[in-house]
Amino acid sequence: MKTKQVLSAMKIVSWIIFIGLCIKLGAILISSAISLLVNEEATKDLYLGLDLSNLYNFSIQYYIMLLSLIVSILAFKAYMFYLIIRIFSKIDFDKPFTPVVANLISNISYVSLWIGLLAYFASRYSKWLLKKGVVFELDFGSSEFLFMAGIIFIIALIFKRGIEIQSENELTI
Repeated sequence: MKTKQVLSAMKIVSWIIFIGLCIKLGAILISSAISLLVNEEATKDLYLGLDLSNLYNFSIQYYIMLLSLIVSILAFKAYMFYLIIRIFSKIDFDKPFTPVVANLISNISYVSLWIGLLAYFASRYSKWLLKKGVVFELDFGSSEFLFMAGIIFIIALIFKRGIEIQSENELTI
């Protein structure tokens, strides 16, 4: 496939993932609000089989804290894909090294770092709750996001160096 076709496909996939994450975030927010304000039975199936009824019965404060972490992680993931979509709309492949794109890539690395840190905290919190006797299954994937943050940060540094080289070449012509 040609590069432009691959990039067009990636742009479409990014939009699909972004919309999917927004829907998942909205579903978690609505079902959480229903479980807290209307009917506690909603804790048994928050979203796609997520059962936090044990945690809700153990402590509503711990339940709200875990929901806050889940919502924060999902919101940051959606924001990260929003930034990816912005890269596709801002990048010019004739001169790809622009400060706008470099800043977007840097922002993606920072958002990925925040996701990784929040996911790490959520994993530790889940393990702490497990020691208290509250049983539920959640995988936050903190190490993957921390690794991705490092890789994207390196790419951002390469992009910044590319901007310097591109501007030096423009000055020599």
